[in-house]
Amino acid sequence: MSSWSVQDAKARFSEFLDTCLTEGPQVVTKRGAETAVLVPLDQWKRLQAAARPSLKDLLLSDQGRFDLDIPPRGKLHRRPAPELD
Repeated sequence: MSSWSVQDAKARFSEFLDTCLTEGPQVVTKRGAETAVLVPLDQWKRLQAAARPSLKDLLLSDQGRFDLDIPPRGKLHRRPAPELD
């Protein structure tokens, strides 16, 4: 993966995009720190398809992820209340 500064990526965006399409993902740096990656669309779609379900998908799913044994209400045994003197 090649590394491009933000300034170079902005100034030479067409070259930046072409390099991404021919050589693969390109890293963008800001003040020397890696901050982003430009990825070809086919690779992005492949990564998205292989990713785990999102939290939103899990919360909206009608299937449970595991079984919970929850006793029916009123069936729990409680300790008797302590006697007060």
